[in-house]
Amino acid sequence: MPAILLRLALAATLLSLYACGAAPPKVEKAGPIVFPKPPDPPRFAYEATIFGTNAVRNVTEEDRLRRFFTGTTERDGIAFAKPFDVATHQGRLYVTDTVQRAIFVLDFAKQKSFLFADRGDEGDVHKPLGIAIDAKGTVYVCDGTKRAIQIYDADGNYLRSVDLSGWAARPAGIDVSPSGDRLFVIDTGGVETDDHRLGVVDANSGELIRTIGKRGKADGELNLPRDVRLGKNGLLYVTDGGNFRVQVFDQEGRFVRKWGQPGRHLGQFSRPKGIGSDPEGNIYVVDAAFGNFQIFDPDGNLMLFVGDRSTTLEPAKFMLPAGIDVDEDGRVYLVDQFFRKIDVFRPISLAETTGWFGKRARDQ
Repeated sequence: MPAILLRLALAATLLSLYACGAAPPKVEKAGPIVFPKPPDPPRFAYEATIFGTNAVRNVTEEDRLRRFFTGTTERDGIAFAKPFDVATHQGRLYVTDTVQRAIFVLDFAKQKSFLFADRGDEGDVHKPLGIAIDAKGTVYVCDGTKRAIQIYDADGNYLRSVDLSGWAARPAGIDVSPSGDRLFVIDTGGVETDDHRLGVVDANSGELIRTIGKRGKADGELNLPRDVRLGKNGLLYVTDGGNFRVQVFDQEGRFVRKWGQPGRHLGQFSRPKGIGSDPEGNIYVVDAAFGNFQIFDPDGNLMLFVGDRSTTLEPAKFMLPAGIDVDEDGRVYLVDQFFRKIDVFRPISLAETTGWFGKRARDQ
């Protein structure tokens, strides 16, 4: 339907409402969603929700009119089916999706999107889980079914693969050194094995350099680890899910510190999942039971939490949060598998129009 006809149809609808004595529909604008909540001074604000590829294009007046009358647009894009993890690099958002069996790329700087690793060749993925990006923009994806790290350039062109099957039973979370020469891979393990550990892998040769940890509760031991993040200080931060804590190691495998315990209070954990870090070195830990992420300084001191648990789809509320990443500007991207979304949070100190994300992506 041409745009002029859509506008005429909308005008006719509004005119009929007035003729019948009915007021035109009102759109209630919610106030800003901030954390901490008032009366505390805000430090983060909810900014947007992303459901798929349509987030990277501006919605035109014609799109709005078309959606008003038909419930959809001709360019609604491809929606997430079951997003798992997210990584950012210079205005691009890379999202693993275990049902789509693909990697979504949302390029906010260039206002374009595409999928890769879904072409049915050696570069495809069967169960994409953790994702990481080095300083050059090379993309590393952990495939839980292949038990391999699939490696791509920034545009999704397949480069090579690192086989993990010789040592990792259940690879999941991943990070990479900025130079791209070291991979840090979580082997979650299972009930019948003591191989609950973190592997350090030479990204060029694929050689396993060392493993860190084994199943247990003592310092340096792990129980169902979930994710890993290389901190700005060069230390490795691991979500130790079955022990309800974060453990910190140096890259030689030496235990440095730990924090957290089971519970439902601030600073405690119930179902810790993804882990991230910001440009200042602070650590972000997702908890699926709390429906939020908690922010700690590098030493494990709690700073604040962001988000709430909910069974209904609402901004800044989560049912099954998983992966998390923080971009170069400090914006936070949190995946929710149940609601099939990514929520974006902006530091209050960062103006809405600045940074890679800026005002380019908004709820559609």
